[in-house]
Amino acid sequence: QVQLVESGGGLVQPGGSLRLSCAASGGLASINTMGWYRQAPGKQRELVASITSSYSTYYADSVRGRFTISRNNPRNMVYLQMNSLKPEDTADYYCNTVQRPMLPWGQGTQVTVSS
Repeated sequence: QVQLVESGGGLVQPGGSLRLSCAASGGLASINTMGWYRQAPGKQRELVASITSSYSTYYADSVRGRFTISRNNPRNMVYLQMNSLKPEDTADYYCNTVQRPMLPWGQGTQVTVSS
């Protein structure tokens, strides 16, 4: 079955950068739109960025200009390059489809932005 595995999170200082990776076993070619979601403590999960099979992208206003989403279908990978990180970016980050049906959630990867 298709599995989603996120990696690349960690502790970074404000203004730092981090690159998250999402490995989608089973292939990405048949998935139209993949997205990165995040959930901060006590808050709802929100869509941060998405990318279609034709590489069109979307970004939430809060991250536009700082984050870049990309995908590599032959490698079954989705990436999120995060620059100019802010403490407000601290959250658990997950990848998944944007359209239904969604895939089972992976364990996510934690991003902490702090001095």
